[in-house]
Amino acid sequence: MSEYLLEVRNLQTRFELFRGTVKAVDGVDFTLREGEILGIVGESGGGKSVTGFSLLGLIDPPGRVAAGEVIFRGENLLEKSEEEMRRIRGKEISMIFQDPMTSLNPLQTIGRQIDEMLALHTPLSQADRRKRSLELLREVGIPNPEDRLENYPHQFSGGMRQRVVIAIALAANPKLIIADEPTTALDVTVQAQILALMENLVKRFGSALILITHDLAVVSEMTHRVAVMYCGRVVEEGPTRELVHNPFHPYTKGLLESIPRLSGERSRRLPQIPGMVPNLFDLPPGCSFAPRCGYATELCRKEAPRMRTVAPGRMVSCHNPVQGGEEAEGHGR
Repeated sequence: MSEYLLEVRNLQTRFELFRGTVKAVDGVDFTLREGEILGIVGESGGGKSVTGFSLLGLIDPPGRVAAGEVIFRGENLLEKSEEEMRRIRGKEISMIFQDPMTSLNPLQTIGRQIDEMLALHTPLSQADRRKRSLELLREVGIPNPEDRLENYPHQFSGGMRQRVVIAIALAANPKLIIADEPTTALDVTVQAQILALMENLVKRFGSALILITHDLAVVSEMTHRVAVMYCGRVVEEGPTRELVHNPFHPYTKGLLESIPRLSGERSRRLPQIPGMVPNLFDLPPGCSFAPRCGYATELCRKEAPRMRTVAPGRMVSCHNPVQGGEEAEGHGR
């Protein structure tokens, strides 16, 4: 039996469009142990969300998973039928989507939507499902759950709706939760509450969590390991504390340096990564980050780097790894 709950090997997801083929996910590899929290970070358009959807078989035409393996508890999910995947989604693996308003059915009460998940994936009676629904709402911090169970999504604030979405995701005690930008539409105070809630519930239930986000500051506080994605590929991976204090990839270093800090240096200009993420229809030859990279050489512009081990537990895809421990100081757990 593998030591890993999840093993993703050479995952490739393509979108066949009129203009050509978009390699949204291009050879992604990572692993996840039970109870572990993995952060997948990067700018918009890097392939983070598509990776999460691909794991659950939620890619619709013109998209498709073109190659790779997603080994969950010893079985390749990419070989499962749609009917088999429906039994896995929600019960074994749950997903928390970006927008809680569009994740919930506006025509059904909160209680009905939680009950639907329990009816599909548990043997509980109707009375026991109601008890379980009330327990879930209490666990995620919804006040007066007996009354709120009969409310509709529009009667909740954004933060409360996201708590309901988390309750639904946890209903069947899944082994793995994929959270796709779970705090995007929330204010900073509510973001902190939701992230703390998710972390506590994951520890309590022993579930593994994949946290997909663009916010490295959030990842540095919450995760055990980080995978940094750029243009559909993982460019750096390693334990969170080591990665944020000592990044090897110039892209990771740039992301960390662009996080505002309370350092007292009022005149210090906040660094930024120059340029934009390239068009996936027209990726540059060689390393996709080379046009924006201050460390790029002629080799970088001609030949794409391969992922390689540069330190125990640390992997990077770069011809010229850097070490930015001093610049990244202050962002660790």
